[in-house]
Amino acid sequence: MKALLALSGLIDRVNEFFGRIGEYLVLLCALVSAFNALIRYTFNISSNGWLEIQWYMFAFVVLMGAAYTLKNNEHVRVDVIYGSLSERGRLWVDLFGIIIFLLPFSLYCAVLNWPVFLLSWQQGEVSQNAGGLIRWPVKLVLTAGFAMLFLQGLSELIKRVAALQGRYSLETKYEKPLQ
Repeated sequence: MKALLALSGLIDRVNEFFGRIGEYLVLLCALVSAFNALIRYTFNISSNGWLEIQWYMFAFVVLMGAAYTLKNNEHVRVDVIYGSLSERGRLWVDLFGIIIFLLPFSLYCAVLNWPVFLLSWQQGEVSQNAGGLIRWPVKLVLTAGFAMLFLQGLSELIKRVAALQGRYSLETKYEKPLQ
């Protein structure tokens, strides 16, 4: 279990790194958007490349941020049952959800997207829009995002099994969103 927890810690650190990059990309995306609007309305100059780079950054934020969000226990849950369970009950619900839903889905999506990325990369696919960008980087982010979500799911599975065995302290408290 010690080796698995070390692996879990490594996965957590990698996703923390990508999550931090995503946080800064939100700011950069807003700045690029403002710059693009300013140039377009002031000088009547625009490029599809500026719009596509915003799309690429947003794709990174969402896809790589999913694993970061899971790592920080911030995903939305069905609170009808989860909030009323004991800590041990929440661990079992998380375990079930990770094994039955998260891991198969994220692995399937990563594997399904890999050939799409590979073909785009091999062909040097470029956007059909005038001034558009190469497409393989965003397709790599799609594959990598699901792969990192899968790895973070493994990390969470390891931590929950260790917590059920009393070998790891894990906060399962969930605050439902205010509405």
